[in-house]
Amino acid sequence: MPETRSRRASPSGMVRWKKESGKPEDAPKKARLKELQVEILALQQEIRRVTVLTQRKVQQLEELSRFSGLLNSSLDLREVEQRALEATCRLLSCETASVLLIDFERAELFWHTALGQAGKILVETARLPIDDRSVAGRVAMSGERVVVADAERDPRHFARSGELTGGFKTRNLIAVPLYARGRVVGVLEAINKRPVGAGFEPEDADLLESLGHQVAIALDNSRLYQDLRGSFYDTVEALAESIEKKDSYTGGHTKRVVHFALCIAKYLPLNQEQVERLRLGALLHDVGKIGIDDSILRKAAPLDEAEWKVMKRHPELGHSILGRVESLKDVLGAMRFHHERWDGKGYPLGLRGEEIPFMARIVAVADAYDAMVSTRPYRKGMDPGAARDEIVQNRGTQFDPRVVDAFCQAFENEKMGQRTKGSRYAAGD
Repeated sequence: MPETRSRRASPSGMVRWKKESGKPEDAPKKARLKELQVEILALQQEIRRVTVLTQRKVQQLEELSRFSGLLNSSLDLREVEQRALEATCRLLSCETASVLLIDFERAELFWHTALGQAGKILVETARLPIDDRSVAGRVAMSGERVVVADAERDPRHFARSGELTGGFKTRNLIAVPLYARGRVVGVLEAINKRPVGAGFEPEDADLLESLGHQVAIALDNSRLYQDLRGSFYDTVEALAESIEKKDSYTGGHTKRVVHFALCIAKYLPLNQEQVERLRLGALLHDVGKIGIDDSILRKAAPLDEAEWKVMKRHPELGHSILGRVESLKDVLGAMRFHHERWDGKGYPLGLRGEEIPFMARIVAVADAYDAMVSTRPYRKGMDPGAARDEIVQNRGTQFDPRVVDAFCQAFENEKMGQRTKGSRYAAGD
């Protein structure tokens, strides 16, 4: 029994020390105290662990919420997939990710979007059968997720991926199915948990499945939009072609103007939405000719003054025909004002400079260039180089200087002087 010393005062006031033995009942109290200290320490550690876990869950929910908003803000299939893969890497702390879609005609999977240089190579070169010979193939076939802890030891791992991608090594991965309208349409993969040496947890697979549900819905919406958009463009192109059939000598003119306008657009600061509006505007730029008498459209000689007066009505006729179509309001300017001039001497309203819609200024150059190089019954088409020089000479008078500069770049880099399918001219003709 350990001894202790107690301090006591004598009757004279002097302090004396007396040795005393510890009481037997103190030992259990000390042991319990130590137990409580250990329990408190363990509880503190658990609180820290739960706090970190909760913070991570909150971050994941915030990321999922942001991701959902991003998906709803775009109907572009590539953009949707790119955002999905970036969100996957952030949410699961993984090195890379990929989306594989099913080619139902060939019963194969193909990499549609993947991050990094290695992913780009797979997108361009690789396909997988829908069977047990690959992880993604197994997921597409079964409709169930697969978690691979050690890819090198898994016989389903696509071993050629390392060969195709210059040595990229897959350590571990999760693959989940993408369902749309009750069937599997693709596979979403998360590859290589970070840091190196870490493995994917069951909660990672749950999270990827949640992400996959949103991705599948967004992909389905995007496909529906693309189908509708394709039908819309088919209708517009059919309308443009029906007008060209009224004049056999201008066959292919609309397609060439679209081509030239899009070539010019590459050298101007336009976003994808603006390029799409330009394409539509170029497709529809001559739609008003549907209201011009065939005797004028098919005349095999230059138009006289009265006939030119009638022909000049086609921009306004086109505007009156399509002005009530709500989905075309953003492109009508290119159709209505592509015969305006930078110096204000054009028609139908005599707009000048920046008053002319920018898309109309681009179509004006593309339209004028094709008109000059195309052969008509009463004249041979100009040499493309000479037509380019004519465009340059009218820079700042008939045409917007910025558009002319972009046209010159396109002429040199996009081979605009060479024969285009369906055209009636070639360089040197």
